[in-house]
Amino acid sequence: MEHDDRRKGYDFSGRTVVMTGGTGVLGSEMAVALVRAGAGVVILARDPSRAGELKARLAEGPGSGTLVHADVLVKESLAKAAKEIQSRFGRVHALINAAGGNVPGATTNPSQRFFDLPEDALKQVVDLNLLGTIIPCQVLGRLMAEQGDGNIINIASMAGFRPLTRTIAYSAAKAGVSNFTQWLAVHMAQEYSPGIRVNAIAPGFFHTRQNHFLLYDEKTGELTPRGRSIIDHTPMRRFGDPEDLLGALFWLLSPGADFVTGTVVVVDGGFSAFSGV
Repeated sequence: MEHDDRRKGYDFSGRTVVMTGGTGVLGSEMAVALVRAGAGVVILARDPSRAGELKARLAEGPGSGTLVHADVLVKESLAKAAKEIQSRFGRVHALINAAGGNVPGATTNPSQRFFDLPEDALKQVVDLNLLGTIIPCQVLGRLMAEQGDGNIINIASMAGFRPLTRTIAYSAAKAGVSNFTQWLAVHMAQEYSPGIRVNAIAPGFFHTRQNHFLLYDEKTGELTPRGRSIIDHTPMRRFGDPEDLLGALFWLLSPGADFVTGTVVVVDGGFSAFSGV
């Protein structure tokens, strides 16, 4: 299904959406779709100069796409970016935290036992996925608290619901993202404004650069035993496409979800519903 089909009935003209991880496989598709739905999307990126192809897609409109330098793990850089966004766009209507990922060094395999996983690799994955969600919420969430309204959408993972073999740090961090989403939803509504909503989307198994080495054999191009197991346990019999997240994303951003906060929407092709029997 094309972007235009998925955004029918949704118009985000005049809305400013800030996004982390917007240069990644999943994040870039979200950003482009939102621009096509009229939104003004501001992507926070450590190196905006490397996003030439994405910039071209964002320029197609009818909304606008802008890249601003920031590091999700450096609060000072996020604060500087927030000031720039405020001066250029006024309000921040929504924040999408899509920064995340895994690294081979934090993943067990026959030659890399759990007991020997390097501490720096574990910290890298936990920091990126968990703190890389919490810190942007601190900086951009402060603006929403001052405004009295806003919409935060975090990107969780099926790994946060069903701990996956081998990906110890990633699974633990994404479970933390789901828990943090619920905590922040209550905190923002009770302490600041019930007009601030916080939710998350938990993708199932999507084929991206980060997990390619787990799903496909580099030499043959065939599914690895792990990739085959995932397909066998996904009732819809395929990996997710980035566009599959757009329906849930648009709904959570829309007035149709005005009474929805503190929830994690699963988009997994039925994986979490299947017992294996």
